[in-house]
Amino acid sequence: MTSAKKGPALESRRESMDRKMGSEGKSITKGSHKGSTIAVYTSGGDAQGMNAAVRAVVRMGLFLGCKVYMIKEGYQGMVDGGDNFVLGDWKSVSGILNLGGTIIGSARCMEFQERAGRLNAALNLIEHGINRLVCIGGDGSLTGADIFRQEWGGLVAELVKENRLSSEKAELYSFLNIVGMVGSIDNDFCGTDMTIGTDSALHRIIEAVDNIRPTATSHKRCFIMEVMGRHCGYLALIASMAAEADYVFIPEWPPEKGWEEQLCTRLSQERVSGNRLNIILISEGAIDREGKPITANQVKDVIVSRLKLDTRVTILGHVQRGGCPSAFDRILSSRMGAEAVLALLDSNPDTPPCVVTIDGNQIMRVPLMEAVQRTKSVKTAMDNKNFTEAVQLRGRSFQQNLEAYLLMSKVKPPTSEVSQKSNVKNYPLAVLNVGSPACGMNAVMRAFTCMAMTKGYNVYGINHGFEGLMQNSVQQMKWTDVQGWVSIGGANLGTSKLCPDQIGLDKVAAQFRKYRFSGILLVGGFEAFYSALVMAETRARFPEFCVPIMVIPAGISNNVPGSDFSVGSDTAINEIVDICDRLRQSAVGSKNRVFICQTMGGKCGYLATMGALAGGADAAYIFEETVGIKELMADVLHLAAKMKSGVRRGLVLRADEADEQFTADFIHRLFAHEGRLSFSARYSIIGEIQEGGMPSPFDRTLGTRMGVRCAEKLTTQIQESIISSGIVSTQIPETCTLLGLQKRISTFIPVQEARKLADFQNQIHKDSWWLKLRPLLRILAKHDSIYEVQSIKGRAREVDIRFCRPKRVQVSGI
Repeated sequence: MTSAKKGPALESRRESMDRKMGSEGKSITKGSHKGSTIAVYTSGGDAQGMNAAVRAVVRMGLFLGCKVYMIKEGYQGMVDGGDNFVLGDWKSVSGILNLGGTIIGSARCMEFQERAGRLNAALNLIEHGINRLVCIGGDGSLTGADIFRQEWGGLVAELVKENRLSSEKAELYSFLNIVGMVGSIDNDFCGTDMTIGTDSALHRIIEAVDNIRPTATSHKRCFIMEVMGRHCGYLALIASMAAEADYVFIPEWPPEKGWEEQLCTRLSQERVSGNRLNIILISEGAIDREGKPITANQVKDVIVSRLKLDTRVTILGHVQRGGCPSAFDRILSSRMGAEAVLALLDSNPDTPPCVVTIDGNQIMRVPLMEAVQRTKSVKTAMDNKNFTEAVQLRGRSFQQNLEAYLLMSKVKPPTSEVSQKSNVKNYPLAVLNVGSPACGMNAVMRAFTCMAMTKGYNVYGINHGFEGLMQNSVQQMKWTDVQGWVSIGGANLGTSKLCPDQIGLDKVAAQFRKYRFSGILLVGGFEAFYSALVMAETRARFPEFCVPIMVIPAGISNNVPGSDFSVGSDTAINEIVDICDRLRQSAVGSKNRVFICQTMGGKCGYLATMGALAGGADAAYIFEETVGIKELMADVLHLAAKMKSGVRRGLVLRADEADEQFTADFIHRLFAHEGRLSFSARYSIIGEIQEGGMPSPFDRTLGTRMGVRCAEKLTTQIQESIISSGIVSTQIPETCTLLGLQKRISTFIPVQEARKLADFQNQIHKDSWWLKLRPLLRILAKHDSIYEVQSIKGRAREVDIRFCRPKRVQVSGI
């Protein structure tokens, strides 16, 4: 496979799409749309996270004063009417956040494709006072919704003409507004980085691959695994990086002619290097460069006939649609559902339909039919064998992932030829973890090591960070050392929180001089960033630090300045959510129980906030927001009222350093005593389990991509920094950087520039993007409050109606 070509077409297409920022972080007043009626339905194939989206639509609608209908069985229910129109209330969507599929059903409806069916659907909607719809489905369902909208005026007129509708009602419901959310595991919709259900499907795929590895290794087998995706190869592409697959077949970037020989060469190299198994992923829509299908059995026949390997085919099928939604899908669906309601209520008769999407970490509104047409143009580009355009049309995220895969596909065990062609072995590289362990660290190490070794560099792994360096616990990494690391949690090289200035800068410099390191990669949290900063600012004193130094943010707390996400935080949130689900399940046989759970994260409330949003918690207490007895008592009253309404379980999360006065034990005793007439209380400290487990697909992929990019950048900077004496020496700020993921762009930021973003006393960001999600958390938990987030920068203000007392969110440095 050759490298994907970059071109201006991608950028120009993205700029041409009329994107509008969503309303997250803006003032939302309770009851501001009283008297309005909206409806939500799911259509097409089901996807994990649809229930979370329905829940968010219903609860946000109720918060704003709307009547909210849930239409069962999609378009079929809309046509049939009757009991398929269910008026939603708070309790009706309680307990569905963690359920896969869609509780309101989805069905393909041939009748809706006929005008007579759409006529009945229009009448049923009007009879229920509905002319605002939220559609959750794929491009076919969304296209059907837009056709319905365009025909609405004619349908209403026809109903009047047939005396099925009065002129007065026809005037009241003379227009139809549509807002869409894309529910599809395929992630095949242009204009959004992720669709609802995709991340969960990746979890199912990776679980299957991880389970197959032991049996494949035992028998030295090759497994070919077919995944879903229709005409989109996203699932296969991402899973191939997250599962350390040897080869992948996707429709957007087919293999070159003669792929059979290339495949067999690749597999043979892996066997020679010591691997006992091979994993190949193939998208169900895979094709060759001529547009002819490539099937799993066809690939099997090639391998068996040419390599004589014991080869098996596994077709995952609909298991990819099953299971509980991942934490990411729950949060994405909740954010999209709330935004869909706001977009719907912002609309007027002339507002064109939009689809709610995500761009990096920003919720956006995109013109519906423009996005649908672009999605269809991908298939057209593939039919015309214009695969570069197809990749570009998929969007920047898809292209970046493909480029990372193509770079990794060129990685192969080093040979003597590499050494003979280059003297780069004279410039050894060091890799070490600094901070707490996090899932995905091993993926970083594997990607960086393999990429650097392919270029001919020697890579030395330092066990247990700077502490291990002082003990000379340094080992040269071998090719086989890092094979299989992607799927392993924790940090195989070990880690330590000790920073260079704690050990002694002169001692660290002496060790660097001893091993002649010409480039350093630090993987870790705030400690890794701080270590790089210390070395950058003391280069004038220590020439040993005058080498390219890079930091990859990795830590469950997600507190590294300059990056919106850290490797490991996604896995930690999934662990928290899984535990919360289990706790709630344990309370099924109990009457009215509230759980108080303490998460990790230090003074960064990211884990508690996102875990609460994904787990459906009633509150989350964090360091960034002040909390007092009155606020705690308000939550006790809220939970008591919730129990009286028939909801029998409550959940409260607390970050471990939220407030030293109000510990988890104190909150538990307060809730147990003050709420004793309404509920019982239990508390649990989740602890280090958040740092364990198998890395999530997101963390594996992010770690791999970052490792590849740092290997490319670091080796380039080394060559650019070689001076006349043949040694590496540089003091420019751009050679000591942090690879940060901001919004959707990964970029290298000088650590001396990133220091402006850091609150060193509390080891957190000064500006945390996720703080704008906290009002949504409270709204979806049915708190009787007015929420106002003044800007995306995180400063928030909340007024509790019961006490009329302002509470400020205090973020240091803003």
